[in-house]
Amino acid sequence: MVSLTSQIEAGKTAFDILDLRSLSERDRRRAERLVQEVVHRFGAREEDVRLVRSPYRIAPLGAHVDHQLGRVTGVAIDRSTLLAFAPNFSGRVRLESLNFPGRVEFDLREIPPKKDGDWGNYARGAALALQEHYRIEVGIDGVLEGNMPIGGLSSSASVGLAYLLALEYANGLKILVKDNISLDRFIENVYIGLNNGILDQSAILLSRRGKLMYLDTATEDYDLYEVPQVMPDFEFVVVYSGVSKGLVGTGYNRRVAECEEAARLLLQKAGLPVPGRPKLRHVPEEVFEQYLDQLPDVLARRARHFYTENQRVREGLEFWQRGDLESFGRLMNASGRSSIRDYESGSPPLIAIYEILTETDGVFGARFSGAGFRGNCIGLVDPAYREAIRVRVLEEYPKRFPEYADKVAVDFCSTDDGVRLL
Repeated sequence: MVSLTSQIEAGKTAFDILDLRSLSERDRRRAERLVQEVVHRFGAREEDVRLVRSPYRIAPLGAHVDHQLGRVTGVAIDRSTLLAFAPNFSGRVRLESLNFPGRVEFDLREIPPKKDGDWGNYARGAALALQEHYRIEVGIDGVLEGNMPIGGLSSSASVGLAYLLALEYANGLKILVKDNISLDRFIENVYIGLNNGILDQSAILLSRRGKLMYLDTATEDYDLYEVPQVMPDFEFVVVYSGVSKGLVGTGYNRRVAECEEAARLLLQKAGLPVPGRPKLRHVPEEVFEQYLDQLPDVLARRARHFYTENQRVREGLEFWQRGDLESFGRLMNASGRSSIRDYESGSPPLIAIYEILTETDGVFGARFSGAGFRGNCIGLVDPAYREAIRVRVLEEYPKRFPEYADKVAVDFCSTDDGVRLL
């Protein structure tokens, strides 16, 4: 087990600069196209252009607990945000996207406040986060592209980290993984206003191909669990629901507040000290078991999800190390049920996809990806059933939600390395 803090002695940063040849053929073509876009749109010299490849992440187990200092798992997948950029020595940030219209432009000396619904919020938040601790005077000219529908894959953390690494490179900063996690949390928690934890950033920064990341968000200890030789072949299916509403304004922040209220009441009933922002991890398990029945029903269900999900993570690591995908998948299904019944986070389209996947041959287990209010569901699957799974989802889901028939997408992904500068 390694601590994020211990990386200070190791001097670990995200600046392991890799060659483009390390990319897949698909990403290499994307990268070459984006480099030319920066040259064409901003007049940069090709030799001055660098890239950040920032993957999306999924969390097989550990849903909705990182903001309560719980235990989580995560993997980076072979889908990503790519940002091609060149330094802008005038101190301006100029960005264009192949996914969203318009240009984002601002001066580092006067960073604007958040604009609701503006895709430039994460770039402005990244610059402001860095300015809180470092001197940054060099901006960037960049073009970015994501290659998956957003929602539940931590595209926000992916793009936020991409901006951070680009600005750090342009300004000659070498920043530790632990500190980049904190900087991206500033973007999400302070600038954007989403009260999430550190799962997303940690998975994107720490993951390695063929390994399962485990992180205790209370102690910040983490480990990377190899795929054992006895484990059968597997991959992840990612099913996009067509629902794209953002998390700020959904029930996400309300659920966080409910968890904190449950923690406060449990600590009070046990006569224990109550921190200023109580988290369920502050509550001993024996206190949870003794006083759970005295909580209001909604708060009891939120607390029950937290404690049972932490137990699923612990058990899941044991099954993973044995190569037991059947048992690991059953825990994923249980995580999905708890997210629906106790955490109440699923929208009807996401619940429908979860139900379809859990009833489909070749799917070891499934759950929402991310908060479950929008975006994607994931499944751990046997690659031999790939096409059968695709056909079943594309046949069944539109029957229940015909309004999303032309938006649903089914992709199959593998584990991959975390964010890299190229």
